[in-house]
Amino acid sequence: MANVTDLQTKYSRLAQEYSKLRAQNQVLKKAVVDEQANSASLKEQLKQRDQSLRKQEQEMDSLSFRNQQLAKRVELLQEELAANEAKSKRGKNKGDSPSHHGGRTQSVFDEDLQKKIEENERLHIQFYEADEQHKKEEAEMRSRLEELERSSQHHQAVVDGLTAKYSETIERLQSDKARLEVKTQTLEREGKDCRLRAEECQQQLRRCQSELNRQLKQSSSVIQEKVPFNDTQFSDYNSLNVPSHNRRHQLKARDLAGQAFSFIQDLVAGLLNFHSYTEQRVHIYPLDSSIESISPLNQKFSQYLHENAVYVRPLEESFLQLHQSITEDTVTVLETVDKLKNLCDIFSTYCRFLQKLLPYQLKSLEEECQTPLCTPALTLKNRELQNDVKRVTLVFDKLQNYISLLTFPSFRQDGMPQSNTSAVFTQLSACLHSLHDAVKEMSKHYNQKASLEQDLPTATEKLFTTTECLLGSLGSLTSSTGKLATFFSNNLDFFTSSGYGPRGNTVALNPLQAEIMLSNKKKAASYIQALKRPRPQSVPYREALANRRILTSSTESREGLTQQVQQSQEKIARLEQEKEHWLLEAQLGKVRLEKENQRISDLEAQLAMALGEGRNSQTTVVSSLTQNHEEVETPLKTTAKETMCTSLVGMLCTVPVVEHDVACVLQVGDEESREQLIKTHYMTRVGELTTQLQVSDSKAVHFHSECRALAKRLAIAEKSRETIVEEMKRASQNITHLQDELSTTKRSYEDQLSMMSDHLCSMNETLSKQKEEIDTLKLGSKANAKKNKGR
Repeated sequence: MANVTDLQTKYSRLAQEYSKLRAQNQVLKKAVVDEQANSASLKEQLKQRDQSLRKQEQEMDSLSFRNQQLAKRVELLQEELAANEAKSKRGKNKGDSPSHHGGRTQSVFDEDLQKKIEENERLHIQFYEADEQHKKEEAEMRSRLEELERSSQHHQAVVDGLTAKYSETIERLQSDKARLEVKTQTLEREGKDCRLRAEECQQQLRRCQSELNRQLKQSSSVIQEKVPFNDTQFSDYNSLNVPSHNRRHQLKARDLAGQAFSFIQDLVAGLLNFHSYTEQRVHIYPLDSSIESISPLNQKFSQYLHENAVYVRPLEESFLQLHQSITEDTVTVLETVDKLKNLCDIFSTYCRFLQKLLPYQLKSLEEECQTPLCTPALTLKNRELQNDVKRVTLVFDKLQNYISLLTFPSFRQDGMPQSNTSAVFTQLSACLHSLHDAVKEMSKHYNQKASLEQDLPTATEKLFTTTECLLGSLGSLTSSTGKLATFFSNNLDFFTSSGYGPRGNTVALNPLQAEIMLSNKKKAASYIQALKRPRPQSVPYREALANRRILTSSTESREGLTQQVQQSQEKIARLEQEKEHWLLEAQLGKVRLEKENQRISDLEAQLAMALGEGRNSQTTVVSSLTQNHEEVETPLKTTAKETMCTSLVGMLCTVPVVEHDVACVLQVGDEESREQLIKTHYMTRVGELTTQLQVSDSKAVHFHSECRALAKRLAIAEKSRETIVEEMKRASQNITHLQDELSTTKRSYEDQLSMMSDHLCSMNETLSKQKEEIDTLKLGSKANAKKNKGR
């Protein structure tokens, strides 16, 4: 749930940032549109000025043409005048009438010339004024054009920066969105799993409820029918009169304690801020401690206020301990809540702290009234604040008294009647409402006082900020006390109701009964758990007897079988020893056979050498040899059966020396050599077998370790394969999502770039047109200047 809340807060923060950036983007778009409208209007004005300039140029051209005509006319008149003067000099001797006529014509020409000269001057003046006006307008238009170019460049830079900034922001938001979508998908899957598990749990709960209802009905019927006992001597300690554990009452009590703890936290924070800002105000007003020393009374008051955390913080800690002591497995009534006494003691210490602060606070307000700049209205507000402080302290004392009354049943064994408890809770609720009203009045008077202090000439900015913080702390105190009073009045029925109590008795629950109730609850829980465990099925008596006879007979047969097994094991060990003995005998027989074969071959060789003596002698020798051989073998067999020798390897048969021929045959294979030969043979065989066994054991261990390692590697590879497949699926989903977002961003950027390129093209066209017009105007002005200079 914490991850979901973190994701929701991050997503809401990102949405707020996105809305802010979107609003800024719209403002900038509006500014760009306004600038475009201004540039369009300026273009229209420029066009109008250009038209007026062209009209003036046409007028100037017509005036210059008219001036040239007049100048030619003047030249012609001057020439005619000169010709007339020459004619007048020639015709001086003529009559008076022609001279008089020439004089009149001369005066007419002079007047006409004078008018033309004046008109020429007037035209020159108009041309000069028009030229000056044109230059001014041209300079103004150039400066305006430069300003527009600078503004357009500035706006373009702003637009570029915003596009870059928004692109980064959009990319970051898109990545966050993708990550959040992945997390939401995972959370949705987890939610589905949780819903499935919840449905399963609900089904199990329904089954358990049905089963418990059935067991309850069965047990209640059994109790009503078959457990009719009551303790008539001590009815209070009767097991049937012990109240049952109310789990709903405990859960609601814990919930209400948690809500009250949040309100207490707000109240403690408001009290801490109020005392701290009051201490800061004492150092600032009526005298600033940074400039001059404050009065000893205010110093002592500030010192006491500085210790407020020592008295206020334990309120929150003690109430937290009270909240933690209320659990599902406890009994929460006034008689069993031990932590309430600790809360009452701490609250009483805070009330004593308020009583200690009260005279200093009243005197501090009185000292503010005695300042020379204190107005009557401000004095009146200080008096009202004194009354408010007294009222708040009195309400806190009343609260302490009612809380101490609530702790009375926890250390009295006889308890408190229910009616008295209800009256105490009702008065406590009314006292909380009166505390809210008192704090509200004090906040109202402080607001009025702060508005009056703003008109004082000695009020500083530090005083204003401290007063604002003090008013904020009073506002939080007002809201927290109001919430606490409303909460207490809304849940007054729960506080005044008796959640526990013996049947048929109006006296409240005492600690002994609570202890008995908890022990009964534990026993019932253990009994229910024992019922849930699988129990073996019962066996009939006759079948149990038959099984017992079978068991005894089987035990006897088992003892006989164990004895037979022991005897067979001993017999097998003896047969193994005999087997080893006869193996040794077989090996010795083989050695003897080899010896006899060697001796026979030697005798045959001797017989072959003695062939020259004759057939009879040969036959006699052969018969004697065979007789000797039989005589030698018979005593050997008899002695082999009679003489035995034991050694480290086992039993060994020895053959004593009987005759000289036998001693010669068995001279090489005496007792020690045979024993040593057999010992070496078996020791080598045993060594070979042990080496083979060790090699096979080591190979088996090696193969076993390899198989286990391969099995682990196979399991790890399977897990890694599954994780890689899931990651590939997520990566493919992310890739498709990112490709879609990339295509959308590409389209949006392409549209923006096309719009910007069109806008730049239009701006370039307008600039080129303006440059051309300016160049034409420059050329026209230069031509006019040259004409004026020529004239």
